[in-house]
Amino acid sequence: MADERALDEVVAFTSDLIRIDTTNRGGGDCRERPAAEYAAARLAEAGLEPVLLERTPGRTNVVARLEGSDPSADALLLHGHLDVVPAEAADWSVDPFSGEVRDGVVWGRGAVDMKNMDAMILAVVRDWARNGVRPRRDVVIAFTADEEDSAEDGSGFLADRHAHLFEGCTEGVSESGAFTFHDGDGRQLYPIAAGERGTGWLKLTARGRAGHGSKVNRENAVTRLAAAVTRIGEHDWPLRLTPTVRAALTELAAVYGIETDLTDVDALLDKLGTAGKLVEATVRNSANPTMLDAGYKVNVIPGQAVAYVDGRFLAGAEDEFRATLDRLTGPDVDWEFHHREVALQAPVDSPTFARMRAAVEEFAPEGHVVPYCMSGGTDAKQFSRLGITGYGFAPLKLPEDLDYQALFHGVDERVPVEALHFGVRVLDRFLRTA
Repeated sequence: MADERALDEVVAFTSDLIRIDTTNRGGGDCRERPAAEYAAARLAEAGLEPVLLERTPGRTNVVARLEGSDPSADALLLHGHLDVVPAEAADWSVDPFSGEVRDGVVWGRGAVDMKNMDAMILAVVRDWARNGVRPRRDVVIAFTADEEDSAEDGSGFLADRHAHLFEGCTEGVSESGAFTFHDGDGRQLYPIAAGERGTGWLKLTARGRAGHGSKVNRENAVTRLAAAVTRIGEHDWPLRLTPTVRAALTELAAVYGIETDLTDVDALLDKLGTAGKLVEATVRNSANPTMLDAGYKVNVIPGQAVAYVDGRFLAGAEDEFRATLDRLTGPDVDWEFHHREVALQAPVDSPTFARMRAAVEEFAPEGHVVPYCMSGGTDAKQFSRLGITGYGFAPLKLPEDLDYQALFHGVDERVPVEALHFGVRVLDRFLRTA
């Protein structure tokens, strides 16, 4: 089991990493190098030989390999991103880049997304170095840049240009899983991610006839765009259940003693109550209009209008997603992918999933471990290009009054010290048996 020093270090590392401002504003406006150098130094102190890799100056990634005891075993990728989304200091109770530890809680941007997991990885690896622990499998550790934007400077760059560093890796573990989900009725669920919806960020372009705002114009680009955006926003997507989502519904129904009726999923979700929120966003594709850009003067009808849509599609449902967008946009509006990444699916009956489940249950025996599919995406998408199956497993034991999901990209992001301690213990337990 992880020693006391590891428990102290995970708190210190989380706080230190938060204090290194790695805000990713998109479009290349970020510099992860100081955080990468910090992580690399902690790994080097543990006897590893990390390499720093950049596609763009300042957009730094760290990769290191810890050799296992069984050279015939497949390697495991353990990865976390170093960048964070912006934070408006005026909205926060504390400086979002202070890393302040107050009343047993670490505050700051990245506390849950995902410098806490980065710190857990560092703490576990260093604990092993002190205590002579060697995993069965090779463990490849990757700290990435640019996850909060396109990943082109991060995991995409690593997968495309440095695939040799991940040789032998068949499975990967990263963020957004094994956290406490309180259902409001006393039950504690621990969802482990075994899938992700695909990313389909869309650019819509409507073209028409430019003209004076006082004249009748049946070819108004703004009108055409608005109609298409309305159709997309109001569309009811049909149910599409992936194997992971089916498993999630089945296991949740068993926890609650509810008959599993997958012929009426909406009714089943209603019966599951709060727990249904773990699944409801992943039983369908989705498309939400998010940005509009048209015109330059109130009395001028522009010849072009543009909108952006955040689309997500389930594994096996991308063709349907594309066909539906063709129909909803209509003949007067073109659409293209502004950014696209694949949907992922991971087996929930694998030995690795069983070991993650066992690790959580050892330290949270009162909890119920269930699989789930992420509604969004992670660096696992890019690493899947290398044939790596991805799971979400960043364990945290959280109090009922802390809304974990709301803290992602939210104001006053924070993580309890005890949650970090739990995470180190569970991650250590899983990796020792993986």
